[in-house]
Amino acid sequence: MDWLTDNKIPIGKWAKTLVDWLTDNAWWLFDAVSVGLETMISGILWLLQAPHPLAVVAIAGALAYGVRRKISFVAFVVAALLLIINQGYWEETTETVALVMAASIVCMVIGVPVGVAAAHRPRLFAFLRPVLDLMQTIPTFVYLIPALILFGLGMVPGLIATVIFAIPAPIRLTQLGVSSTPTHLLEAGQAFGATKTQLLWKIELPYALPQIMAGLTQTIMLSLSMVVIAALVGADGLGVPTLRALNTVNIAKGFEVGVAIVLIAIVLDRFFRSDENGGAK
Repeated sequence: MDWLTDNKIPIGKWAKTLVDWLTDNAWWLFDAVSVGLETMISGILWLLQAPHPLAVVAIAGALAYGVRRKISFVAFVVAALLLIINQGYWEETTETVALVMAASIVCMVIGVPVGVAAAHRPRLFAFLRPVLDLMQTIPTFVYLIPALILFGLGMVPGLIATVIFAIPAPIRLTQLGVSSTPTHLLEAGQAFGATKTQLLWKIELPYALPQIMAGLTQTIMLSLSMVVIAALVGADGLGVPTLRALNTVNIAKGFEVGVAIVLIAIVLDRFFRSDENGGAK
């Protein structure tokens, strides 16, 4: 076995060389991306933190009624947010929601077009499938290190790591929804003289909308699962008190933060889950 280990393939060295080259030659690109993502996160944070917390709760309740038309859902949203305020985690919760929303926006903006392209090009999807598997199975800390080097401490490397982990969901589900469009619907559109663009916007995307919305909810849940990982690279939010509770073996604080994360997960899931996929009852 010595001959095998003595001729080790330098995968790690290749990765380090690539990161060093990017740091030396493409720093301007990563700085621009960092500024853009920080601006988006700051804008979302301003919307959540500028008003009084009770005003945000009232707006969330109104949105809940507008989305679901259910008093029970409105009562749950208001009660959940009031409980978070009562426990003293409102600021951390808004920071986590800002990170999750920013990650979800990036994932959907990239994931939906890639999923559509993969549905129309089977060879592209065959190439993407192992890449998507790798993105979700490789340990998060592996790509957290280059993200930290390229983007520095703060919310941005946490956002990048979250996007890498969560983006396979919208790509896969969009591809599934578009590729499963019934042939007779496409043939009917073609019979009426629809172009490929019209088929996409009038038939394929509407048919795939439940799957796309499922991809959005999956992205939100996966992003929330990354809050603790993101805290390791300086991202603010509920991951910070979670790490503190872990380091100090503080059961009370850990349970409080865990409840806040669960409540936010349920609220966001019910907000964006489509009725076709089993909306709030």
